[in-house]
Amino acid sequence: MTLKLGTLAPQVDVDAYIAGDAAPRRVTVGGPADTWTVVFFYPRDFTFVCPTELRGFADLHDDFAAADALVVAASTDSWHVHKAWFEGAPLLASIRYPVAADAAHALSRAYGVLSEDGAAIRGTFVIDPDGRVRHASATDDSVGRNPHETLRVLQALQTGELCPVAWHPGQPTLRIAA
Repeated sequence: MTLKLGTLAPQVDVDAYIAGDAAPRRVTVGGPADTWTVVFFYPRDFTFVCPTELRGFADLHDDFAAADALVVAASTDSWHVHKAWFEGAPLLASIRYPVAADAAHALSRAYGVLSEDGAAIRGTFVIDPDGRVRHASATDDSVGRNPHETLRVLQALQTGELCPVAWHPGQPTLRIAA
């Protein structure tokens, strides 16, 4: 991954699959927005680990919305492949967030997650409303990430405070003694 924390997130326009839409919808990923944005890349449609992650983020849709965050998934598959997979897999039926179709690799290349085989690596980015990258992580393709941890990191960043290990909303943040 090549993005540095604190830098402006690349702003890329891509087509996205959105459940219920008959055609691709153009979305802008990155850059300043009215909300926080969580962008997570996954390797490919029609795989084994990816649908568990996609569903995990879908299960927390209301929690991310309550934290004023937009979730966007992305892979290097086309809109047509997304549509076929999402509409044919019952596990994916509850997904309400946009799934970017990055077949041209513009988004995955801009975020530094394009692998040599043309798939995206499992990269996760939390972008603040000013468009700055505040969190970036990656994991091996064989291991799914934890959407609860992504939500926790988002909520911790939103406090603007120092948050200790395993901090959760409602717990005290760290105070520096004067």
